[in-house]
Amino acid sequence: MASSQRSSAWTPQENKLFEKALAWFNSDTPNRWVNVARAVGGGKTAEEVERHYHILIEDLRRIDSGHIPIPKYRKT
Repeated sequence: MASSQRSSAWTPQENKLFEKALAWFNSDTPNRWVNVARAVGGGKTAEEVERHYHILIEDLRRIDSGHIPIPKYRKT
């Protein structure tokens, strides 16, 4: 399978690093996805983090439109 088609699971820690990297490297940042991938680590590629971003945006759009209920998180 080509690396651009490879998909790997995201750990909670990688998701947290991803969120922080998105805040740090905004849409005006040159090579944004390369920088986000480096910040996330774990061997994630620029293509994987960009795909993960678009999935996140679509999930948020569906939640905002009422198509998916807001998840109920366990209290820690």
